[in-house]
Amino acid sequence: MTNSLSILQDLVRCPSVTPADAGALGVLERLLGDAGFELHRVTFSEPGAADIDNLYARIGTAAPHLVFAGHTDVVPPGDETAWTLAPFAGEVKDGLLYGRGTVDMKGGIACSVAAVLDYLAANGGKPNGSISFLITGDEEDVAVNGTIKLLKWAAERGEKFDHCILGEPSNVEELGDCIKVGRRGSLSGTLIVDGTQGHVAYPHRTANPLPDIATLITAIDAEPLDNGNAHFQASNLEFVSIDVGNKAWNVIPAQARARFNIRYNDQHTEDSLKELVEGRAAKAAGNRIRQRIEWEPSNSNVFITKPGPFTDLVVEAIQQVTGRKPDLNTGGGTSDARFISRYCPVLEFGLVGQTMHQVDERVAVNDLERLTKIYRGVLDRYFT
Repeated sequence: MTNSLSILQDLVRCPSVTPADAGALGVLERLLGDAGFELHRVTFSEPGAADIDNLYARIGTAAPHLVFAGHTDVVPPGDETAWTLAPFAGEVKDGLLYGRGTVDMKGGIACSVAAVLDYLAANGGKPNGSISFLITGDEEDVAVNGTIKLLKWAAERGEKFDHCILGEPSNVEELGDCIKVGRRGSLSGTLIVDGTQGHVAYPHRTANPLPDIATLITAIDAEPLDNGNAHFQASNLEFVSIDVGNKAWNVIPAQARARFNIRYNDQHTEDSLKELVEGRAAKAAGNRIRQRIEWEPSNSNVFITKPGPFTDLVVEAIQQVTGRKPDLNTGGGTSDARFISRYCPVLEFGLVGQTMHQVDERVAVNDLERLTKIYRGVLDRYFT
């Protein structure tokens, strides 16, 4: 079987801290180009953001079309002297490969590439359909010049995807314990209460916004947004700060602001959530409190890939290698799957995520070998 370890070592040795590519896409281009993939290096720009290189590679022209997606950018390593082995050296110690991005998520990419190359070598160099790689370089940052634009670019070329596996580190404790089949949406806003500034000794000449914003916060957060369902945990709204910008002891401030974030399930949309929260605030404010909510733009909508033949075959491939039946989970934060879900069903399955973003991020070499076998099992089942 093609060596996923050596591929990952080559990727780790590219210090591709967002937005730098540092040669990571070139590693994949050489491997996939030699295997007969049609390659497209695409650069996207956005005012106020760094230009980002992305890679789209495809072999085959027929359906079904399976896509492996991922990102080669990584977060900074932090204090490099605190690492057991240098974060970009790609070295192995005691059966563990150390390095920034080994888990999140160059490891998933390396295993998928290794599995695909092995599959092609065993099947005359061509799939019974099409295989693509959708690899981006800004997932760890603002995510505006990566997957979301590469998907649009591909669609405008006439590319149609049937299913996708995103190799993010989905497992919690052990390889095979979890597939991410969806994610809750994320929506942020700021509750603003206007008062009347004045001297604390003359409160009758002022309107203090602090007690009023406390009243509204209590009213907004008093009742659950929902109770969850079979696929998702309950939605939750969390206030994360209350600010007045006041450093004086003897001044009642003119305004109070409270920021909050909502993680929501498929019982809501952005519009229905806004209506619900604004309604609670307005009811509590009555005709006395001057309040409004400013909503932040969001591209993190809720999605789910419901159980079906594709999920079943991925579960079977995982069980065959690990002996575990994975939990189908929708917890956690956001990922590029939120963009992919608009184009085709997507599952997230990669390595164990315990050390991602940490000093001494690392992966067991044995887990790389097993994940490669799982991806190979998916390919065998998918194109049968």
